Amino acid sequence: MGLNSRNCLGWLLLAVVAAVGSPLAARAETLNEAFASAYKVNPRLDAARATLRATDEEVPRAISGYRPTVTGSADTSFQNTTTQPSTIANNSSNPRGYSVQLVQPLFRGFRVVNTVAEAEATVRAGRETLRSVEQSVLLEAVTAYMDVVRDQAIVRLRENNVTVLTRDLQATQDRFKVGEVTRTDVAQAQARRAVAVSALDLAKSSLQTSRATYERVIGHPPSNLVEPRPSRLIPKTLADCSEISARENPAMVAALYHEQGARHAIDRIRGELLPSAQLEAGYQRRFDENVRIGSQETMTVTGRLTVPFYSGGEVEARIRQAKHTHVGRLQEIQQARTEVLAQVVAAWSQLNAARAQLESDQAGVEANRIALAGVREEQRVGQRTLLDVLNAEQELLNSEVNLVTTKRNLVVASYNVLSTIGRLNSQELGAASLVYDPEAHYLEVRNKWFDVNITHSDGRREKFNATPRPGSQTVK
Repeated sequence: MGLNSRNCLGWLLLAVVAAVGSPLAARAETLNEAFASAYKVNPRLDAARATLRATDEEVPRAISGYRPTVTGSADTSFQNTTTQPSTIANNSSNPRGYSVQLVQPLFRGFRVVNTVAEAEATVRAGRETLRSVEQSVLLEAVTAYMDVVRDQAIVRLRENNVTVLTRDLQATQDRFKVGEVTRTDVAQAQARRAVAVSALDLAKSSLQTSRATYERVIGHPPSNLVEPRPSRLIPKTLADCSEISARENPAMVAALYHEQGARHAIDRIRGELLPSAQLEAGYQRRFDENVRIGSQETMTVTGRLTVPFYSGGEVEARIRQAKHTHVGRLQEIQQARTEVLAQVVAAWSQLNAARAQLESDQAGVEANRIALAGVREEQRVGQRTLLDVLNAEQELLNSEVNLVTTKRNLVVASYNVLSTIGRLNSQELGAASLVYDPEAHYLEVRNKWFDVNITHSDGRREKFNATPRPGSQTVK
């Protein structure tokens, strides 16, 4: 093997090692990967999940109305009695004791049943709020992704434009030196290049802003983004979109659950006008030196029925208040329906407009490219001036920038349609291998009788410390 062959082989091995050693440098990031990252690390989405888990606790709070309550108490005292006037005598005693009482509700006027139903409706509405936040985050993610793609393309176009205008300026200056053009032509070329450099600086600034937004939403800086196509999950017609949105849009579904909770609230308050019954059991033990037997035990079992006759009108006022709230919830359903329909129509219109504009912009770029080539040829034979060439170059640049912007708008508009109909989520997109299940935490806490600890998604547990010492850690 010759020396040249060995050198070529060495360079080939170095290239392979470099490619294997730095896979991230050449690895492209797709839109679905950006979706998965935002779904996993976006803090706004994590906060919404925590809020829903807090809402889940409303159900065990309501269910506690079925369960007994047990209380205990203990007391001790010192007593000194002085007897006068015949014989002065001092008697001291230390009465003390403890007691335990259990109260088991038997009937509360259906208040517990309706409280549980109201809490469950609130949880279901909270899940829709979480879906709405997820849609907002994912739409923000695709917007940030496409903004970076657009701004990177615009920077490349601006850089190429500066390169072309620099070449034009140099050629104009050379022609000026030999007397083929005037100083006016040189000034025009200088002015156009200065404007192009300024536009390039602005484009770079916009790109930096878009990259910062991308990192805030997605969780890491953009790297080798792949220009995506519009979503293929969009229904075929506007009528299909409207029908789906009426069933699946989070705002619409949440309004239905809020109305359901308002109905149960009326029944819950009305239950305060009904009788209530409970079983009471108690045990008491007293100790006193003055009692011969030394201690005394008392056990009681009591059935108690309470019948409310009149509460001054306060309960009735709250019932009327709850009914007005329910009427408002009904109107909110209608309001949500009209707003969602308007959003669907607007998003669909924007999508169709972007599609039509894309065809026009593509035709415009092709026409301006042909026109620029023709103007340059005509300028060579003296039929066109330098200003005509500069104008043709600017028109081509503007059309290319418009095309890049329209491609960005088309992709964002397609996902905006998915958002309005309620299908912009990680499960529909297939963007995440593990999808957050809000039902899991709900089932975990629904029937808990004890335990004040919570478990985080990463396995950490927060433990309650009743008497924390200064500087002690309560999160373990």
